[in-house]
Amino acid sequence: MDTTRLVLLVIFCVSLFMLGEKWYKEYGPKPAPAPTAVQPSPGADFTPVPGTTKAAPAPSTPAATPAATPEAGPIAGGEVVSVQTDLMHVEISTLGGDIRRVELLTHRDTVDLDRNLMLLDFGAKHTLVAQTGLIGQSLPNHKTPFVPDQREIKLGEGVDKAVVTLTANDTASGTKVVKTLTFHRGSYVIDVGYRIENRGTGAVDPFVYYQLVRDDQAPPGESTWVPTFTGVALFTDKEKYHKISFGDIAKGKTSYPKESQDGWIGMVQHYFVTAWLPKNGGPREFYTRSLGNGLFAAGVIVPGPKVEPGASADWSVPLYVGPQEQEKLAVLAPGLDLTVDYGWLTVIAAPLFWVLSAVHGVVKNWGVAIIIVTIIIKLIFFPLSAASYKSMAKMRMMAPKLQKLKEIHGDDRQKLHQSMMELYKTEKINPLGGCLPIVIQIPVFIALYWVLLGSVEMRQAPFMLWIQDLSRPDPFYVLPILMGISMIIQTRLNPEPPDPIQAKVMKIMPIAFSVFFFFFPAGLVLYWLVNNILSIGQQWAITRRLENAGLGAAKR
Repeated sequence: MDTTRLVLLVIFCVSLFMLGEKWYKEYGPKPAPAPTAVQPSPGADFTPVPGTTKAAPAPSTPAATPAATPEAGPIAGGEVVSVQTDLMHVEISTLGGDIRRVELLTHRDTVDLDRNLMLLDFGAKHTLVAQTGLIGQSLPNHKTPFVPDQREIKLGEGVDKAVVTLTANDTASGTKVVKTLTFHRGSYVIDVGYRIENRGTGAVDPFVYYQLVRDDQAPPGESTWVPTFTGVALFTDKEKYHKISFGDIAKGKTSYPKESQDGWIGMVQHYFVTAWLPKNGGPREFYTRSLGNGLFAAGVIVPGPKVEPGASADWSVPLYVGPQEQEKLAVLAPGLDLTVDYGWLTVIAAPLFWVLSAVHGVVKNWGVAIIIVTIIIKLIFFPLSAASYKSMAKMRMMAPKLQKLKEIHGDDRQKLHQSMMELYKTEKINPLGGCLPIVIQIPVFIALYWVLLGSVEMRQAPFMLWIQDLSRPDPFYVLPILMGISMIIQTRLNPEPPDPIQAKVMKIMPIAFSVFFFFFPAGLVLYWLVNNILSIGQQWAITRRLENAGLGAAKR
Protein backbone atom coordinates (compact mmCIF):
# COMPACT_ATOMS: atom_id res chain seq x y z
CA MET A 1 0.00 0.00 0.00
CA ASP A 2 1.65 3.31 -1.12
CA THR A 3 1.09 6.86 0.06
CA THR A 4 -1.32 7.66 -2.74
CA ARG A 5 -3.58 4.82 -1.68
CA LEU A 6 -3.45 6.10 1.88
CA VAL A 7 -4.44 9.59 0.78
CA LEU A 8 -7.34 8.08 -1.15
CA LEU A 9 -8.35 6.08 1.93
CA VAL A 10 -8.19 9.19 4.14
CA ILE A 11 -10.41 11.15 1.74
CA PHE A 12 -12.83 8.25 1.64
CA CYS A 13 -12.94 7.98 5.45
CA VAL A 14 -13.50 11.71 5.92
CA SER A 15 -16.30 11.55 3.36
CA LEU A 16 -17.90 8.67 5.25
CA PHE A 17 -17.55 10.59 8.51
CA MET A 18 -19.34 13.64 7.15
CA LEU A 19 -22.03 11.64 5.36
CA GLY A 20 -22.63 9.04 8.08
CA GLU A 21 -24.94 11.12 10.24
CA LYS A 22 -26.81 12.35 7.17
CA TRP A 23 -27.38 8.76 5.98
CA TYR A 24 -28.55 7.62 9.41
CA LYS A 25 -30.92 10.54 9.68
CA GLU A 26 -32.44 9.89 6.25
CA TYR A 27 -32.32 6.11 6.00
CA GLY A 28 -31.68 4.76 9.50
CA PRO A 29 -34.32 3.15 11.75
CA LYS A 30 -37.27 5.44 12.25
CA PRO A 31 -39.36 5.64 15.44
CA ALA A 32 -42.95 4.56 15.27
CA PRO A 33 -44.90 7.58 14.04
CA ALA A 34 -47.13 9.31 16.54
CA PRO A 35 -50.82 9.48 15.73
CA THR A 36 -51.46 12.17 13.20
CA ALA A 37 -53.00 15.19 14.83
CA VAL A 38 -53.25 18.88 14.25
CA GLN A 39 -50.85 20.99 16.30
CA PRO A 40 -52.88 22.65 19.04
CA SER A 41 -53.76 26.20 18.14
CA PRO A 42 -54.03 29.11 20.57
CA GLY A 43 -57.09 28.62 22.68
CA ALA A 44 -57.13 24.83 22.46
CA ASP A 45 -56.46 22.56 25.44
CA PHE A 46 -53.87 19.82 25.27
CA THR A 47 -54.04 17.43 28.21
CA PRO A 48 -52.35 14.04 27.71
CA VAL A 49 -52.67 11.20 30.19
CA PRO A 50 -49.96 11.65 32.84
CA GLY A 51 -47.41 8.92 33.47
CA THR A 52 -46.21 7.87 36.88
CA THR A 53 -42.79 8.39 38.33
CA LYS A 54 -41.13 8.32 41.70
CA ALA A 55 -39.35 11.39 42.97
CA ALA A 56 -36.10 11.29 44.93
CA PRO A 57 -36.50 12.68 48.46
CA ALA A 58 -33.41 13.75 50.35
CA PRO A 59 -31.97 10.98 52.57
CA SER A 60 -32.55 13.09 55.66
CA THR A 61 -36.01 14.30 54.65
CA PRO A 62 -38.99 12.03 55.32
CA ALA A 63 -41.19 13.98 52.90
CA ALA A 64 -43.62 11.99 50.82
CA THR A 65 -42.98 11.71 47.09
CA PRO A 66 -45.44 12.87 44.44
CA ALA A 67 -47.62 10.24 42.86
CA ALA A 68 -47.30 11.45 39.29
CA THR A 69 -45.42 13.77 37.01
CA PRO A 70 -47.28 16.92 35.99
CA GLU A 71 -49.68 16.92 33.10
CA ALA A 72 -48.55 18.82 30.04
CA GLY A 73 -51.55 20.94 29.26
CA PRO A 74 -53.34 23.03 28.53
CA ILE A 75 -50.70 25.02 26.66
CA ALA A 76 -53.03 27.65 25.21
CA GLY A 77 -55.12 30.17 27.10
CA GLY A 78 -54.58 33.01 29.51
CA GLU A 79 -53.63 36.63 28.97
CA VAL A 80 -50.20 37.91 28.04
CA VAL A 81 -47.64 39.72 30.17
CA SER A 82 -44.89 41.31 28.05
CA VAL A 83 -41.31 41.84 29.26
CA GLN A 84 -38.47 43.40 27.28
CA THR A 85 -34.82 43.51 28.34
CA ASP A 86 -31.73 44.52 26.41
CA LEU A 87 -31.38 40.93 25.08
CA MET A 88 -34.88 39.49 24.75
CA HIS A 89 -38.58 40.10 24.48
CA VAL A 90 -40.61 37.62 26.55
CA GLU A 91 -44.32 36.80 26.65
CA ILE A 92 -45.71 35.18 29.81
CA SER A 93 -49.17 33.67 30.09
CA THR A 94 -51.31 34.37 33.14
CA LEU A 95 -52.38 30.72 32.87
CA GLY A 96 -49.79 29.01 35.05
CA GLY A 97 -47.21 31.73 34.41
CA ASP A 98 -45.94 29.77 31.39
CA ILE A 99 -43.17 31.38 29.34
CA ARG A 100 -44.72 31.15 25.89
CA ARG A 101 -42.42 33.20 23.69
CA VAL A 102 -38.81 34.38 23.90
CA GLU A 103 -37.52 36.56 21.09
CA LEU A 104 -33.73 37.02 21.07
CA LEU A 105 -33.09 40.63 20.10
CA THR A 106 -29.43 40.17 19.12
CA HIS A 107 -29.92 37.05 16.94
CA ARG A 108 -31.67 37.06 13.59
CA ASP A 109 -34.00 34.37 12.31
CA THR A 110 -32.34 31.62 10.27
CA VAL A 111 -34.72 31.90 7.31
CA ASP A 112 -35.99 35.49 7.47
CA LEU A 113 -33.11 37.81 8.29
CA ASP A 114 -35.50 40.73 8.75
CA ARG A 115 -36.90 39.09 11.89
CA ASN A 116 -35.38 38.29 15.27
CA LEU A 117 -34.99 34.65 16.28
CA MET A 118 -37.95 33.27 18.25
CA LEU A 119 -36.37 30.60 20.46
CA LEU A 120 -39.44 29.85 22.59
CA ASP A 121 -42.70 30.02 20.72
CA PHE A 122 -46.18 28.60 20.54
CA GLY A 123 -47.77 28.46 17.12
CA ALA A 124 -48.68 26.35 14.14
CA LYS A 125 -45.07 25.82 12.99
CA HIS A 126 -43.10 25.55 16.22
CA THR A 127 -43.73 24.84 19.91
CA LEU A 128 -41.32 25.28 22.78
CA VAL A 129 -42.71 26.54 26.08
CA ALA A 130 -41.46 26.56 29.68
CA GLN A 131 -43.91 25.46 32.37
CA THR A 132 -43.73 25.18 36.15
CA GLY A 133 -46.08 24.24 38.95
CA LEU A 134 -46.52 22.84 42.43
CA ILE A 135 -47.55 19.28 43.24
CA GLY A 136 -49.58 18.49 46.32
CA GLN A 137 -52.50 19.79 48.43
CA SER A 138 -54.34 21.43 45.48
CA LEU A 139 -51.51 23.90 44.97
CA PRO A 140 -51.37 25.93 41.72
CA ASN A 141 -49.75 24.41 38.64
CA HIS A 142 -49.31 25.48 35.03
CA LYS A 143 -53.07 25.22 34.44
CA THR A 144 -53.95 27.60 37.28
CA PRO A 145 -54.96 31.21 36.50
CA PHE A 146 -52.67 33.82 38.07
CA VAL A 147 -53.17 37.54 38.52
CA PRO A 148 -50.21 39.69 37.35
CA ASP A 149 -49.12 42.88 39.08
CA GLN A 150 -48.61 44.54 35.67
CA ARG A 151 -49.11 43.72 31.99
CA GLU A 152 -46.03 45.25 30.39
CA ILE A 153 -42.51 45.77 31.67
CA LYS A 154 -39.50 47.25 29.88
CA LEU A 155 -36.04 47.27 31.42
CA GLY A 156 -35.14 50.95 31.48
CA GLU A 157 -31.77 52.63 31.28
CA GLY A 158 -29.77 52.22 34.47
CA VAL A 159 -32.06 49.45 35.75
CA ASP A 160 -30.40 46.07 36.27
CA LYS A 161 -33.44 43.82 36.71
CA ALA A 162 -37.17 43.55 36.18
CA VAL A 163 -39.58 41.37 38.17
CA VAL A 164 -42.96 39.99 37.09
CA THR A 165 -45.21 38.98 40.00
CA LEU A 166 -48.13 36.58 39.52
CA THR A 167 -50.45 35.71 42.40
CA ALA A 168 -52.77 32.74 42.98
CA ASN A 169 -54.98 32.44 46.06
CA ASP A 170 -56.36 29.20 47.47
CA THR A 171 -59.37 30.47 49.37
CA ALA A 172 -60.23 26.97 50.66
CA SER A 173 -56.95 26.35 52.51
CA GLY A 174 -55.91 29.96 52.92
CA THR A 175 -52.61 29.41 51.10
CA LYS A 176 -51.25 32.26 49.01
CA VAL A 177 -48.77 31.40 46.22
CA VAL A 178 -46.81 34.08 44.41
CA LYS A 179 -44.82 33.20 41.29
CA THR A 180 -42.04 35.60 40.29
CA LEU A 181 -39.97 35.82 37.12
CA THR A 182 -36.83 37.93 37.44
CA PHE A 183 -34.97 39.24 34.37
CA HIS A 184 -31.44 40.64 34.45
CA ARG A 185 -29.65 43.11 32.22
CA GLY A 186 -27.11 41.48 29.91
CA SER A 187 -28.28 37.97 30.79
CA TYR A 188 -30.31 35.19 29.19
CA VAL A 189 -31.15 33.77 32.64
CA ILE A 190 -34.69 34.05 34.01
CA ASP A 191 -35.02 33.29 37.73
CA VAL A 192 -38.38 31.55 38.19
CA GLY A 193 -39.39 31.58 41.85
CA TYR A 194 -42.26 30.82 44.20
CA ARG A 195 -43.33 32.25 47.52
CA ILE A 196 -45.79 30.34 49.69
CA GLU A 197 -47.62 32.10 52.52
CA ASN A 198 -49.36 29.48 54.65
CA ARG A 199 -52.44 31.09 56.20
CA GLY A 200 -54.09 27.74 56.90
CA THR A 201 -53.99 25.35 59.85
CA GLY A 202 -51.87 22.56 58.32
CA ALA A 203 -48.31 22.42 57.01
CA VAL A 204 -47.70 22.78 53.27
CA ASP A 205 -45.13 20.32 51.93
CA PRO A 206 -44.93 20.83 48.15
CA PHE A 207 -42.95 19.36 45.29
CA VAL A 208 -42.15 21.64 42.35
CA TYR A 209 -41.79 20.69 38.70
CA TYR A 210 -39.98 22.61 35.99
CA GLN A 211 -40.54 21.35 32.47
CA LEU A 212 -40.15 22.20 28.80
CA VAL A 213 -42.64 21.12 26.14
CA ARG A 214 -41.35 21.00 22.56
CA ASP A 215 -42.25 19.67 19.14
CA ASP A 216 -39.91 17.15 17.51
CA GLN A 217 -38.98 19.21 14.46
CA ALA A 218 -35.48 20.54 13.80
CA PRO A 219 -35.26 24.34 13.59
CA PRO A 220 -36.27 25.68 10.15
CA GLY A 221 -33.45 26.52 7.79
CA GLU A 222 -31.00 23.96 9.19
CA SER A 223 -28.79 22.25 6.60
CA THR A 224 -29.83 18.67 5.90
CA TRP A 225 -26.31 17.98 4.62
CA VAL A 226 -24.74 18.85 7.96
CA PRO A 227 -27.19 17.38 10.50
CA THR A 228 -27.03 18.50 14.11
CA PHE A 229 -28.77 17.23 17.24
CA THR A 230 -32.19 18.51 18.27
CA GLY A 231 -33.59 16.96 21.43
CA VAL A 232 -33.27 16.64 25.19
CA ALA A 233 -29.99 17.17 27.06
CA LEU A 234 -29.31 16.15 30.65
CA PHE A 235 -26.26 16.36 32.91
CA THR A 236 -25.35 14.92 36.30
CA ASP A 237 -21.94 14.97 37.92
CA LYS A 238 -21.87 11.18 38.23
CA GLU A 239 -23.06 10.14 34.77
CA LYS A 240 -22.12 13.30 32.88
CA TYR A 241 -23.73 14.53 29.66
CA HIS A 242 -26.63 12.68 28.02
CA LYS A 243 -28.36 13.39 24.73
CA ILE A 244 -31.89 11.94 24.53
CA SER A 245 -33.55 11.83 21.12
CA PHE A 246 -37.26 12.34 20.62
CA GLY A 247 -37.33 9.01 18.79
CA ASP A 248 -36.03 7.15 21.86
CA ILE A 249 -38.57 8.92 24.07
CA ALA A 250 -41.40 7.93 21.71
CA LYS A 251 -40.26 4.29 21.78
CA GLY A 252 -39.69 4.28 25.55
CA LYS A 253 -36.03 3.35 25.08
CA THR A 254 -34.40 6.11 27.07
CA SER A 255 -31.40 5.58 29.31
CA TYR A 256 -30.47 8.39 31.65
CA PRO A 257 -30.20 8.96 35.43
CA LYS A 258 -33.68 9.46 36.86
CA GLU A 259 -32.62 10.54 40.36
CA SER A 260 -29.70 12.68 41.43
CA GLN A 261 -28.42 15.24 43.93
CA ASP A 262 -27.24 17.55 41.16
CA GLY A 263 -27.64 18.27 37.48
CA TRP A 264 -29.88 20.04 34.98
CA ILE A 265 -32.17 19.20 32.03
CA GLY A 266 -33.02 21.11 28.87
CA MET A 267 -33.81 21.17 25.18
CA VAL A 268 -30.98 21.76 22.71
CA GLN A 269 -30.85 22.64 19.06
CA HIS A 270 -28.15 23.90 16.74
CA TYR A 271 -26.50 26.94 18.41
CA PHE A 272 -29.12 27.39 21.20
CA VAL A 273 -30.19 25.78 24.48
CA THR A 274 -33.08 26.13 26.92
CA ALA A 275 -32.40 24.51 30.31
CA TRP A 276 -33.65 24.40 33.89
CA LEU A 277 -30.71 24.75 36.31
CA PRO A 278 -31.68 23.71 39.87
CA LYS A 279 -29.02 24.45 42.46
CA ASN A 280 -26.77 21.45 43.14
CA GLY A 281 -26.85 19.70 46.50
CA GLY A 282 -30.52 18.78 46.70
CA PRO A 283 -32.60 15.81 45.51
CA ARG A 284 -34.25 15.91 42.12
CA GLU A 285 -35.96 13.60 39.67
CA PHE A 286 -35.63 13.93 35.91
CA TYR A 287 -38.31 12.77 33.50
CA THR A 288 -39.13 12.72 29.79
CA ARG A 289 -42.41 11.82 28.14
CA SER A 290 -44.05 11.65 24.74
CA LEU A 291 -47.25 13.68 24.83
CA GLY A 292 -48.60 12.80 21.40
CA ASN A 293 -49.35 15.27 18.63
CA GLY A 294 -45.61 15.43 17.99
CA LEU A 295 -44.95 17.04 21.39
CA PHE A 296 -42.47 15.93 24.05
CA ALA A 297 -41.91 16.99 27.66
CA ALA A 298 -38.67 17.02 29.63
CA GLY A 299 -38.40 18.27 33.16
CA VAL A 300 -37.20 17.96 36.73
CA ILE A 301 -39.08 17.61 40.01
CA VAL A 302 -37.55 19.01 43.21
CA PRO A 303 -38.92 19.15 46.77
CA GLY A 304 -39.94 22.59 47.98
CA PRO A 305 -39.46 23.80 51.55
CA LYS A 306 -42.00 22.72 54.17
CA VAL A 307 -44.12 25.68 55.25
CA GLU A 308 -45.70 25.54 58.68
CA PRO A 309 -48.98 27.36 59.47
CA GLY A 310 -48.43 31.11 59.73
CA ALA A 311 -45.03 30.88 58.06
CA SER A 312 -43.80 31.60 54.56
CA ALA A 313 -40.99 30.38 52.29
CA ASP A 314 -39.58 31.34 48.93
CA TRP A 315 -37.11 29.84 46.42
CA SER A 316 -36.24 30.02 42.75
CA VAL A 317 -34.68 28.00 39.93
CA PRO A 318 -32.87 29.63 36.98
CA LEU A 319 -33.99 29.06 33.40
CA TYR A 320 -31.43 29.70 30.67
CA VAL A 321 -32.86 30.62 27.26
CA GLY A 322 -30.18 31.66 24.80
CA PRO A 323 -27.16 30.93 22.62
CA GLN A 324 -24.56 28.26 23.36
CA GLU A 325 -21.80 30.67 24.37
CA GLN A 326 -19.39 28.28 26.03
CA GLU A 327 -17.64 30.58 28.51
CA LYS A 328 -20.93 31.93 29.87
CA LEU A 329 -22.55 28.49 30.02
CA ALA A 330 -19.64 27.00 31.98
CA VAL A 331 -20.13 29.64 34.69
CA LEU A 332 -23.89 29.06 35.00
CA ALA A 333 -23.83 25.31 35.71
CA PRO A 334 -21.36 22.41 35.53
CA GLY A 335 -21.57 20.67 32.17
CA LEU A 336 -23.84 23.25 30.56
CA ASP A 337 -21.07 24.18 28.13
CA LEU A 338 -21.17 20.57 26.86
CA THR A 339 -24.33 21.45 24.93
CA VAL A 340 -21.79 22.64 22.38
CA ASP A 341 -21.19 19.02 21.50
CA TYR A 342 -17.83 18.16 19.90
CA GLY A 343 -18.31 14.44 20.57
CA TRP A 344 -15.31 12.25 21.24
CA LEU A 345 -12.94 14.94 19.93
CA THR A 346 -13.83 17.48 22.64
CA VAL A 347 -10.33 17.17 24.15
CA ILE A 348 -8.92 18.56 20.88
CA ALA A 349 -11.83 20.75 19.77
CA ALA A 350 -12.11 22.76 23.01
CA PRO A 351 -8.51 24.09 22.87
CA LEU A 352 -8.96 24.81 19.16
CA PHE A 353 -12.02 26.92 19.89
CA TRP A 354 -10.10 28.74 22.62
CA VAL A 355 -7.35 29.61 20.14
CA LEU A 356 -9.91 30.65 17.53
CA SER A 357 -11.68 32.91 20.04
CA ALA A 358 -8.38 34.44 21.15
CA VAL A 359 -7.42 35.24 17.55
CA HIS A 360 -10.90 36.67 16.91
CA GLY A 361 -10.46 38.92 19.93
CA VAL A 362 -7.55 40.55 18.09
CA VAL A 363 -8.70 40.59 14.43
CA LYS A 364 -12.47 41.01 15.11
CA ASN A 365 -13.40 38.91 12.08
CA TRP A 366 -14.22 35.21 12.32
CA GLY A 367 -13.26 34.54 8.69
CA VAL A 368 -9.82 36.06 9.21
CA ALA A 369 -9.55 34.14 12.49
CA ILE A 370 -10.25 30.86 10.63
CA ILE A 371 -7.49 31.67 8.14
CA ILE A 372 -4.97 32.50 10.88
CA VAL A 373 -5.81 29.38 12.94
CA THR A 374 -5.50 27.23 9.81
CA ILE A 375 -2.03 28.71 9.24
CA ILE A 376 -1.09 28.06 12.89
CA ILE A 377 -2.18 24.42 12.64
CA LYS A 378 -0.27 24.07 9.39
CA LEU A 379 2.88 25.46 11.01
CA ILE A 380 2.54 23.08 13.97
CA PHE A 381 2.32 20.11 11.63
CA PHE A 382 4.89 21.47 9.18
CA PRO A 383 7.57 18.84 9.96
CA LEU A 384 5.07 15.98 9.68
CA SER A 385 3.59 17.36 6.48
CA ALA A 386 7.08 17.85 5.07
CA ALA A 387 7.86 14.18 5.69
CA SER A 388 4.66 13.18 3.92
CA TYR A 389 5.23 15.44 0.91
CA LYS A 390 8.87 14.38 0.71
CA SER A 391 7.76 10.78 0.45
CA MET A 392 5.23 11.72 -2.25
CA ALA A 393 7.85 13.68 -4.16
CA LYS A 394 10.24 10.72 -4.18
CA MET A 395 7.41 8.49 -5.36
CA ARG A 396 6.69 10.94 -8.17
CA MET A 397 10.33 10.88 -9.23
CA MET A 398 10.10 7.09 -9.39
CA ALA A 399 7.00 7.24 -11.60
CA PRO A 400 8.87 6.55 -14.90
CA LYS A 401 10.60 3.51 -13.40
CA LEU A 402 7.32 2.25 -11.94
CA GLN A 403 5.65 2.66 -15.32
CA LYS A 404 8.46 0.68 -16.96
CA LEU A 405 7.99 -2.14 -14.44
CA LYS A 406 4.29 -2.13 -15.23
CA GLU A 407 5.04 -2.52 -18.96
CA ILE A 408 7.48 -5.36 -18.28
CA HIS A 409 5.22 -7.41 -16.02
CA GLY A 410 1.91 -6.61 -17.71
CA ASP A 411 -1.01 -8.09 -15.77
CA ASP A 412 1.13 -10.18 -13.43
CA ARG A 413 0.34 -8.19 -10.31
CA GLN A 414 2.38 -10.41 -7.98
CA LYS A 415 5.62 -9.95 -9.94
CA LEU A 416 4.85 -6.26 -10.35
CA HIS A 417 4.46 -5.87 -6.60
CA GLN A 418 7.71 -7.74 -5.91
CA SER A 419 9.60 -5.60 -8.43
CA MET A 420 8.17 -2.41 -6.92
CA MET A 421 9.30 -3.48 -3.43
CA GLU A 422 12.81 -4.17 -4.75
CA LEU A 423 12.89 -0.76 -6.42
CA TYR A 424 11.80 0.97 -3.19
CA LYS A 425 14.55 -0.88 -1.33
CA THR A 426 17.20 0.02 -3.90
CA GLU A 427 16.21 3.70 -4.00
CA LYS A 428 15.78 3.80 -0.19
CA ILE A 429 12.16 4.92 -0.43
CA ASN A 430 9.58 4.03 2.18
CA PRO A 431 6.18 3.95 0.40
CA LEU A 432 4.52 4.34 3.78
CA GLY A 433 6.69 7.29 4.76
CA GLY A 434 3.77 9.71 4.47
CA CYS A 435 1.26 7.58 6.33
CA LEU A 436 1.88 8.55 9.96
CA PRO A 437 1.87 12.33 9.41
CA ILE A 438 -1.48 12.15 7.64
CA VAL A 439 -3.04 9.85 10.24
CA ILE A 440 -1.92 12.11 13.13
CA GLN A 441 -3.47 15.19 11.53
CA ILE A 442 -6.88 13.63 10.82
CA PRO A 443 -8.29 14.06 14.39
CA VAL A 444 -7.17 17.70 14.46
CA PHE A 445 -8.84 18.48 11.14
CA ILE A 446 -12.09 16.73 12.15
CA ALA A 447 -12.06 18.52 15.52
CA LEU A 448 -11.73 21.88 13.76
CA TYR A 449 -14.58 20.80 11.49
CA TRP A 450 -16.82 20.38 14.57
CA VAL A 451 -15.63 23.66 16.07
CA LEU A 452 -16.61 25.57 12.94
CA LEU A 453 -19.89 23.68 12.68
CA GLY A 454 -21.04 23.91 16.29
CA SER A 455 -19.94 27.37 17.48
CA VAL A 456 -22.77 29.90 17.68
CA GLU A 457 -20.17 32.61 17.16
CA MET A 458 -20.02 31.54 13.49
CA ARG A 459 -23.77 31.95 13.08
CA GLN A 460 -24.51 34.87 10.76
CA ALA A 461 -20.92 36.07 11.19
CA PRO A 462 -19.76 38.00 8.09
CA PHE A 463 -16.38 37.48 6.44
CA MET A 464 -16.02 39.77 3.43
CA LEU A 465 -17.67 40.70 0.13
CA TRP A 466 -20.41 38.18 -0.68
CA ILE A 467 -19.74 35.96 2.38
CA GLN A 468 -22.01 37.51 5.01
CA ASP A 469 -22.72 34.33 7.02
CA LEU A 470 -19.95 31.81 7.70
CA SER A 471 -22.50 29.28 8.98
CA ARG A 472 -24.38 29.18 5.65
CA PRO A 473 -23.24 27.87 2.23
CA ASP A 474 -21.50 30.24 -0.15
CA PRO A 475 -24.43 31.79 -2.08
CA PHE A 476 -22.41 31.97 -5.32
CA TYR A 477 -20.39 28.74 -4.81
CA VAL A 478 -17.11 30.60 -5.29
CA LEU A 479 -15.32 28.99 -2.34
CA PRO A 480 -16.32 25.40 -3.29
CA ILE A 481 -15.16 25.96 -6.87
CA LEU A 482 -11.84 27.39 -5.70
CA MET A 483 -11.46 24.45 -3.33
CA GLY A 484 -12.09 22.05 -6.25
CA ILE A 485 -9.39 23.80 -8.30
CA SER A 486 -6.97 23.54 -5.39
CA MET A 487 -7.68 19.80 -5.11
CA ILE A 488 -7.02 19.34 -8.84
CA ILE A 489 -3.65 21.07 -8.42
CA GLN A 490 -2.85 18.86 -5.42
CA THR A 491 -3.72 15.75 -7.41
CA ARG A 492 -1.31 16.72 -10.18
CA LEU A 493 1.47 17.27 -7.66
CA ASN A 494 1.00 13.74 -6.34
CA PRO A 495 2.45 10.69 -8.09
CA GLU A 496 -0.08 9.05 -10.36
CA PRO A 497 -1.23 5.68 -8.98
CA PRO A 498 -0.10 2.68 -11.06
CA ASP A 499 -3.61 1.26 -10.84
CA PRO A 500 -5.75 2.82 -13.66
CA ILE A 501 -8.89 2.67 -11.52
CA GLN A 502 -7.21 4.54 -8.68
CA ALA A 503 -5.91 7.10 -11.14
CA LYS A 504 -9.42 7.77 -12.47
CA VAL A 505 -10.85 8.04 -8.95
CA MET A 506 -8.19 10.59 -7.99
CA LYS A 507 -9.09 12.69 -11.04
CA ILE A 508 -12.82 12.56 -10.31
CA MET A 509 -12.47 13.23 -6.57
CA PRO A 510 -11.86 17.03 -6.80
CA ILE A 511 -15.00 17.51 -8.89
CA ALA A 512 -17.08 15.35 -6.56
CA PHE A 513 -15.80 17.17 -3.49
CA SER A 514 -16.54 20.57 -5.04
CA VAL A 515 -20.18 19.62 -5.61
CA PHE A 516 -20.35 18.08 -2.15
CA PHE A 517 -19.07 21.29 -0.53
CA PHE A 518 -21.68 23.43 -2.30
CA PHE A 519 -23.93 22.57 0.66
CA PHE A 520 -21.40 23.07 3.45
CA PRO A 521 -21.09 26.21 5.62
CA ALA A 522 -18.77 28.79 4.10
CA GLY A 523 -16.57 28.75 7.22
CA LEU A 524 -15.78 25.06 6.72
CA VAL A 525 -15.04 25.50 3.04
CA LEU A 526 -12.84 28.51 3.82
CA TYR A 527 -10.81 26.41 6.25
CA TRP A 528 -10.42 23.59 3.74
CA LEU A 529 -9.47 25.97 0.92
CA VAL A 530 -6.81 27.73 2.99
CA ASN A 531 -5.42 24.39 4.14
CA ASN A 532 -5.24 23.17 0.52
CA ILE A 533 -3.46 26.33 -0.64
CA LEU A 534 -0.87 26.00 2.12
CA SER A 535 -0.44 22.30 1.33
CA ILE A 536 0.08 23.06 -2.35
CA GLY A 537 2.78 25.62 -1.56
CA GLN A 538 4.57 23.29 0.83
CA GLN A 539 4.31 20.28 -1.49
CA TRP A 540 5.42 22.24 -4.55
CA ALA A 541 8.48 23.62 -2.74
CA ILE A 542 9.54 20.20 -1.44
CA THR A 543 8.97 18.48 -4.79
CA ARG A 544 10.92 21.13 -6.71
CA ARG A 545 13.83 21.03 -4.26
CA LEU A 546 14.09 17.24 -4.46
CA GLU A 547 13.80 17.24 -8.24
CA ASN A 548 16.52 19.90 -8.52
CA ALA A 549 18.72 17.91 -6.14
CA GLY A 550 18.15 14.81 -8.28
CA LEU A 551 19.06 16.64 -11.48
CA GLY A 552 22.19 18.07 -9.87
CA ALA A 553 23.29 14.64 -8.74
CA ALA A 554 22.67 13.23 -12.22
CA LYS A 555 24.88 15.91 -13.84
CA ARG A 556 27.74 15.13 -11.51
